[in-house]
Amino acid sequence: MITGAYDLASLGYLQEEYFVSGEATSYTSVNPMREDGRWTVSSSGKAEYTTRLVVMRPSDPAKFNGTVLVEWLNVSGGLDAPADWFMAHRELIRAGYAYVAVSAQRVGVEGGASLGYDMSLKKIAPERYRSLHHPGDAFAYDIFSQAGRLVRGSASSGAGAGAGAGILGPLIAKHVLAAGESQSAHFMTTYVNAVDPVARVFDGFLIHSRFSGSAPLDGSSIIGRVDPRMPAVVKFRSDLRVPVLTFITETDLVGGARSGYWAARQPDTARLRVWEVPGTAHADIYTLQVAPIDSGLLLIDRLAAAYTPTTNLMGAKLTKPFNFAPQHHYVLQAAIVALDRWVSTGKAPSKAPRMALTQGTTPQPVLDANALATGGIRTPWIDVPSARTSGASGGIGIMASLFGSGELFDAQTLVRLYPGGKAEYLKRFSVALDRSIQARFILPADRQEILDLAAARYRSAR
Repeated sequence: MITGAYDLASLGYLQEEYFVSGEATSYTSVNPMREDGRWTVSSSGKAEYTTRLVVMRPSDPAKFNGTVLVEWLNVSGGLDAPADWFMAHRELIRAGYAYVAVSAQRVGVEGGASLGYDMSLKKIAPERYRSLHHPGDAFAYDIFSQAGRLVRGSASSGAGAGAGAGILGPLIAKHVLAAGESQSAHFMTTYVNAVDPVARVFDGFLIHSRFSGSAPLDGSSIIGRVDPRMPAVVKFRSDLRVPVLTFITETDLVGGARSGYWAARQPDTARLRVWEVPGTAHADIYTLQVAPIDSGLLLIDRLAAAYTPTTNLMGAKLTKPFNFAPQHHYVLQAAIVALDRWVSTGKAPSKAPRMALTQGTTPQPVLDANALATGGIRTPWIDVPSARTSGASGGIGIMASLFGSGELFDAQTLVRLYPGGKAEYLKRFSVALDRSIQARFILPADRQEILDLAAARYRSAR
């Protein structure tokens, strides 16, 4: 599995691949699936499977922090993509997490409906992966549960094929968190509402970038269709078993290709936190240009250069640059730490205000004088901006709609905002950053890098 251009071994991490086999269960809803997410399911079938897990763990067991993040790999692009690893690997490595990637869906293994080319495991390496077999996404939920049980060191679920309790090597998991982004977040929403009450495997869930609905139970694709049996709007059940933290970008909130999360909004509860982050897009420049090289050891000039705005999106030419704001990456890292702390200590993450939206059937962000979204989690890139970044598309098409847009302020705007020049900007930026850190929306460990990046990027803004 491609995790980046950096060498994991040099960062003190091992990467190991396992094939796991077993018999998986599919589920059907006992009652109609309502918007409130309080669904009850029963077994509807059994099927044999063999799929793939990829484990990244500290090579020195003493550096393991006791928590494993298990990611439902994203298949929207036609391949198994470790979206949360891409966006938050810096903190996972820095803090000593173990990470397990699960090829949970059929598209990633066998190919099928997606927004990209067929880059399934069997397509890219047919000899290596010929023994894999995925019976369909109706069984994906239980395959994911069984992967979680393997992480805990129990093969009693039926998964095995020699992996057993050994997939973490000498490490013993104290806490096991589940994560999924985009399409995976929709499957994870259904998992939380329908399967978790039965499976009871994970200690907490990070649901990253979902829209208003969730995935079906019957295995039908969520690409380009709407299952009439599923409600268009799905909230999290009010009786959550374990903590759930939902991370919502500006794109996710107002929607585009799909109906926005705004329709599924609900208040925070004792086991639910929702973080809405203005100025962010569903995917952004960090996803494509920064994450692949961001080892944590880059000189700041090279890191800053990777954030250089571009209108070239995977070969397509946009009318304006796609989103190049850094806050998605940094706040997501804080979200993982907050969820881990919640699970391990019982201390809930900070409550975040919701983003302000206009009234009407298609709400949009309420903008400030700089055309930046108001409300939500405040970061220095929004409160002390040198650019205008948005979840709104900078081009035409589904992919463009996911990557948002951005525009550097011109010199006249910068002079108006910061008459004292770069020194004034950095002073005010530092104050805003410290507010975000104090609120626990950005990690203290990222402070110096963020300040250095702001200084380097402000030069390009002039």
